[in-house]
Amino acid sequence: MSLDQSLVGRAFAPTAPYAVTEEAVASFVSATGGQYAGGPAPATFAIVLAFEAMNGFLAAEELELRRIVHGDQRFSYRRPVRPGDVLTAQLSVTGLRQIGGNDIISTQSEVHDADGELVCSTSATLVHRGQA
Repeated sequence: MSLDQSLVGRAFAPTAPYAVTEEAVASFVSATGGQYAGGPAPATFAIVLAFEAMNGFLAAEELELRRIVHGDQRFSYRRPVRPGDVLTAQLSVTGLRQIGGNDIISTQSEVHDADGELVCSTSATLVHRGQA
């Protein structure tokens, strides 16, 4: 069953506040094959928040992660993520189309700091596989 076009323009609940720590950044860098020497988080660190926001969207819409294929991901920064930041992310659906029985979902997640300032925006394309 295809998703309904009424999803387009909907914003979902923001994530719980996430405290960025040196340990969390070091763990992320290590998991991606690097070594953390201090300073700002790598540009892809915002995926931690974006993924949490996506999981909230999937739960709200009762979609199964196992039926999602990640099609694209982009980051646009206002400033770097730094240890000491407390961040939240909120996902909005920006587009939806159907191709070959699959839903192609365009999303945008905005990551804000504790003062409400935009830190970064992430956009993603998700392919929701149709029933086999």
